Order: sequence, then C-alpha cells, then structure tokens
Amino acid sequence: MFARALQLHLPIELIREPTLAEFLPGPNAEAAAAIRGTATGQGDPFLFLYGPPETGKTHLLQAACLTAAAAKRQAHFIPLGRAGIAPGILENLERLDLVAVDDLDRIVGDRGWELALFNLFNRLRECGRALITSAAVGPADLALGLPDLRSRLHWGPRYRLLPLTEPDCEQLLVESARRRGMAVGAEVTRYILTHHPRNPSALLDLVERVDRLCLREQRPPTIPVVRRVMRGESAE
Repeated sequence: MFARALQLHLPIELIREPTLAEFLPGPNAEAAAAIRGTATGQGDPFLFLYGPPETGKTHLLQAACLTAAAAKRQAHFIPLGRAGIAPGILENLERLDLVAVDDLDRIVGDRGWELALFNLFNRLRECGRALITSAAVGPADLALGLPDLRSRLHWGPRYRLLPLTEPDCEQLLVESARRRGMAVGAEVTRYILTHHPRNPSALLDLVERVDRLCLREQRPPTIPVVRRVMRGESAE
C-alpha cells in the first residue's frame, strides 16, 4: 500500500495513489521529467517546485516517492502544512535516498524550522542524497529569516508549475476514466467541465466517485449518474 511504500512519517489518508503516470503534465512536462530523474537517482539531486494551488506540486512530490520506492529506493514525503509536526521530524533523513518536503512556505519565519531545513540540505548533500521541495512561490519571494536557507533552495533547478488548460483538463478526465475502464462520451465530458471545478484533484476525485457508483449499479457513466455524484450521492 501507499503508506508502506513511502514510509510516511504521518498517517496520511490518500484517495488514490498519485503516480507519475496519472499526472497529466500539460505545460509542466519539463518539471515532471525532472521529478522522474531525481526519483530514480538519474537526475539532479535537488529540485524546487513552486506555483499556485492545483498545479500538482503535492501530487508530484508524492509520485516522486512512489517512483523511488518502485526503483527499490527509500523515500519520505513530509507535508509541512500538517498540524502536529515539529522540526525534529527532519532528523536522520540523510540515510534515505530521497526526501520530499511539501508546503515549505507554511514554515517561513519560524527559526526552528528554517534551521532544521538548512541542516537537512547540508546533510543530504554530504551523503549524496536527493531532496525535492515545494512552495507556493519561488525562493526569492519566500519571507525566509535565514538567508543561507534561501541559498540552499538555489542548489538545483527550480520549476514554476502552471495550471492545466481546458483541453488538458478534458484529456485528464478522459484518460483517468479510461484507466478505470470507463468510456466517458463527449456529452458527459462537456457536462462535467461545465458544471464541475476544472482542477486536477477535483476531476480525479469525481471520476473515482462516478466509477464507484457505476460499478455498484452496473451501468455506464451517463449525465444523470454524474449529476447524482455531483449532488453528493455516495456509492457506499
């Protein structure tokens, strides 16, 4: 299962396994390729991703850990936006092949966290390990109190993730359904894109819930079925 493969520090519930195969790169193909390289040990050891919400930062970091695990490498995903974690969670991670630290902007200005991250960068570099970090904005726009941490964020390539276009969202919807064995017609696709949020996580969640309802009732994904799911009907 996902938690075992990633060796997560926290009991994080995920709706699906966020794989690189499921990630539709759209305008972010270069970043996705860099993630795969780092995860498999063949790319840059340090990467920084940034961009607005719903551009795939968390998905890519989690997918990097899954990719590393599939390559028999040890990886940890750490979401700094989670409540109840302390800087000590970053200790002794240099024994791992890959560390993925999400939502770095959530701890800026906190001296303890910034120092812990700074030291993690140094230990990972000394041990030849890899680190992928993400934030809502680029290093220059992070209100860091520790200048040396900002310099560490420039150790590797930095990728600004862009939102998917409408055709990208349509492709994501159709391909996600196809992977589940569902054929979503053009009318159903147009209905979803007209009446549902056009962001990757929302679309993937909808496809999963439609799939569960269709399996339960043994029927194809029609507009009435999609409408029922959008109204919140459960397939349980």
